[in-house]
Amino acid sequence: MKLLVTGGAGFIGSHVVRLLVNKYPNYEIVNLDKLTYAGNLENLKDIEKNPNYKFIQGDITDKQFISDLFVAETFDGVLHLAAESHVDRSISGPEAFVITNVIGTLNLLNAAVQQWKGDYTGKLFYHISTDEVFGSLGQEGKFDENTSYDPRSPYSSSKASSDHLVRAYHHTYGLPIVITNCSNNYGSHQFPEKLIPLMIHNIKTNRPLPVYGKGENIRDWLWVEDHARAIDVVFHQGKNGETYCIGGNNEWKNIDLVHLLCEIMDDRLGREKGTSAGLITFVKDRAGHDLRYAIDATKIKFELGWEPTQPFRDLLEKTVDWYLANEEWLEHITSGAYRNYYIDQYQNR
Repeated sequence: MKLLVTGGAGFIGSHVVRLLVNKYPNYEIVNLDKLTYAGNLENLKDIEKNPNYKFIQGDITDKQFISDLFVAETFDGVLHLAAESHVDRSISGPEAFVITNVIGTLNLLNAAVQQWKGDYTGKLFYHISTDEVFGSLGQEGKFDENTSYDPRSPYSSSKASSDHLVRAYHHTYGLPIVITNCSNNYGSHQFPEKLIPLMIHNIKTNRPLPVYGKGENIRDWLWVEDHARAIDVVFHQGKNGETYCIGGNNEWKNIDLVHLLCEIMDDRLGREKGTSAGLITFVKDRAGHDLRYAIDATKIKFELGWEPTQPFRDLLEKTVDWYLANEEWLEHITSGAYRNYYIDQYQNR
């Protein structure tokens, strides 16, 4: 079986690629990534020489390139993770999100339909999406597979659009598809514009810890390696045309999570308890900031047997330890353009 993983050099994608390469030595895993700021081949140095792994640099928004790639490689399946994914960036530059997340997905769908030519035996297009397409929750309730779409940002709107396109190709062309909507991921190899690695990096370097508003926003946190396992299960066992919600059953207010990270970091760095919490700085809330996300993962648990693994505190400590042990990785990706972005996003508010 030959599988295409788009965005495989990114945070979630690299964990998916690593799992597939190691678990299925008889599969050929092709990693397609544009290598933008969030794509980093250092994420996959441990498996880059495996005989069943191949990297191709390319852009999913290049229609001809994608069409030629599908003809040349004759894929049996697509796991589509490539996306512009940061809400803050989508507010300052929405065009890139529409082009990548909508047009890029359309190009992949067209190429799959054209290559497979209606013979869909053993074929699957798997689209990885987000819980943000569902909008914002109040203090009660959770998102599930029947929740209506209500995206609130350019990012979530572009992902909702791509979800609809994937379903349309299933109904119109008979393309075999599955879609998953996941909650916030955390773990190793995450670009430090996201909350957890940003706070770890800033605590270590004694920089302010920017928290939007009063830090009251609530997110459901999913360990990225659990997410990769879920993707593996859905790809191999999911039912054609179905959607599965993947969550961590693990809701935290942003401010409480930051305090927990401060506590763990004080311990790891040998600082007096409470030292790092003094770095917390509240900044102007971002536009349209959704209050709460939470996932009901009942369907994937009972139909496919997947559920999250270890306690959150243990996995968060494991995540902290990885970033502290991989300073060179962090230094490489926090230079240049990222520094300019950081100043615009937080220091100029």
